[in-house]
Amino acid sequence: MVETYDAKDISVLQGLDAVRKRPGMYIGSTGIRGLHHLVYEIVDNSIDEVMAGHAKHIKVVIHKNGKVSVADDGRGIPIGMHPKLKLPTLEIIMTKLHSGGKFDKNSYKVSGGLHGVGLAVVNALSSELDVFVKRDGKVSNQKYVRGKPSYPIKVIGEDPNNGTMITFLPDPEIFNVLDFEYKILASRLREMAFLNKGVKIIIVDERTNEESTFHYEGGIKSFVEYLNENKQVLHAPIILEKTKNNVVVEVALQYTTGFKETVFSFVNNINTVEGGTHLSGFKTAMTRTINTYLENNKNKDIPKLSSEDVREGLSAIISLKVPEPQFEGQTKTKLGNSNVKGIVDSCVSEALGTYLEENPQIGSTIIEKAVSAAKAREAARKARDLVRRKTLLEGSTLPGKLADCSSKDPSLSEIYIVEGDSAGGSAKSARNREFQAILPLRGKVLNVEKARLAKILKNNEIVAIITALGVGIAEEFNLENLRYHKVIIMTDSDVDGAHISILLLTFFFRYMKPLIENGYIYLALPPLYKVKKGKSFKYARTEADKDKLIEEYGKSGVTLQRYKGLGEMNPNQLWDTTMDPSVRYLKKVTIEDAVEADKYFSDLMGDEVPPRKKFIQENAMKVVNLDV
Repeated sequence: MVETYDAKDISVLQGLDAVRKRPGMYIGSTGIRGLHHLVYEIVDNSIDEVMAGHAKHIKVVIHKNGKVSVADDGRGIPIGMHPKLKLPTLEIIMTKLHSGGKFDKNSYKVSGGLHGVGLAVVNALSSELDVFVKRDGKVSNQKYVRGKPSYPIKVIGEDPNNGTMITFLPDPEIFNVLDFEYKILASRLREMAFLNKGVKIIIVDERTNEESTFHYEGGIKSFVEYLNENKQVLHAPIILEKTKNNVVVEVALQYTTGFKETVFSFVNNINTVEGGTHLSGFKTAMTRTINTYLENNKNKDIPKLSSEDVREGLSAIISLKVPEPQFEGQTKTKLGNSNVKGIVDSCVSEALGTYLEENPQIGSTIIEKAVSAAKAREAARKARDLVRRKTLLEGSTLPGKLADCSSKDPSLSEIYIVEGDSAGGSAKSARNREFQAILPLRGKVLNVEKARLAKILKNNEIVAIITALGVGIAEEFNLENLRYHKVIIMTDSDVDGAHISILLLTFFFRYMKPLIENGYIYLALPPLYKVKKGKSFKYARTEADKDKLIEEYGKSGVTLQRYKGLGEMNPNQLWDTTMDPSVRYLKKVTIEDAVEADKYFSDLMGDEVPPRKKFIQENAMKVVNLDV
């Protein structure tokens, strides 16, 4: 690492023209995800200063006027003239793609900003943006409007400290959503604080006066403890740290009594949600090391453990610092460096092997957990075989209760998973048989958060869903076999209906997550009310819609019909309100934050009661209307 960071350290690859024309290429979308990505791009630059050892504090503020500020106490962006381009370096960084210290190995040894487009993209997609740089005892400022400087850099004050603050307003010409969500930003900032031991990150929402401070001296050890705070753990977190070929490998792992695997991987602070070579190396090392430990401790009568056996109930954080990461795709979610697999494999095998030998009691606990998982896996295999045999004997691979559509093109086909036989009958009469299939469920499905696969495969309703969708489950899951590209959960608008929806979402999240990740899961939004005056009537999907319609009609002579169940609607009403593609409302299920989503399912659907009680106490007052 060198201490200099000046104009000569900045290199330029190309210009900025395409960003406003195709923003999705750079930030993923112009919806809520892309909006928040703007903040992440700026924070990533501050985190790079943290990783380089030059910053300790980051503050994010959501202002009442729709702007967001990100400030750090790093070295401050260089503002001097660039030796080659003869332009102020700050201006180059803010207006040129692929410019910045990320391309100079001496400026940043590791960095999350592989493409070096962060600040320039935020600038291009903001209606206005202000940069404040504290450097060399002075405070300098420059303002930009839709990516173009409004005036030359000017000195506006003095300050002995260093740092950078960027304040921006997202451009309404680009984004269809302009309101930042505190919880989404806070979750990401908490994650960054876990991954960078010692950094203090503050987020303030001036709209609501909410404020959080994230500071974890334990680093990824604290991260695993956070994931497992409401689970029954089997031992203290195991911390593995090694460096090989300039790649820093950090792993924190802890087993729980649960059945689900919770493993998150990061490279240079980027959440590699699609995994990659580092995750493959980790899984290989875990399986081989625990099997070796098993054999060395005179347990030869126990059959070899599979990778799934070894990871049942495992919570782990894998964090790498890689000098030149090769991410697949602009979204940077999968690591492609082929050499990293062997590096992680070697580091984890060596460190974990040593740990288990030095801590035989914990080693024995992990072996006992994995062997129990192996027995359950064999039971699940038999259950799957039974399901296959049963469907073959019945002469069909589809459940008898399924009313299938005539279309065989998955991209044109959709399936409604409906609560109850009554609503199912109404939906079958209402549907367009060409492309809409109906699968009615009887009663509430099993809570898969509390069950192993063998028990899950004995549940008739779950088996019906698996066979109807055609994708299989667990290691047999194959997204290419999906028979419908819209899987629509349609339940009553009451507490029981909401519970059934959550149970189904838990199943999809735990056992068919690619369906959610690829945008195939939806929630139908049937109306709550029919608002009628004379012969005129309209449907209201929310309490606010109802109140608006009452005002529109005038309060005198208005009648309300409350739909608590889908079965209360006749087929024509169900089609007109909930199933007709030209007028219906569907809510697509997405995963904005995988870490927080996993924790919510664990806390709210798991064995522990206190986290559910706490959630209800904190959120009960937010419920506008509750039908019990």
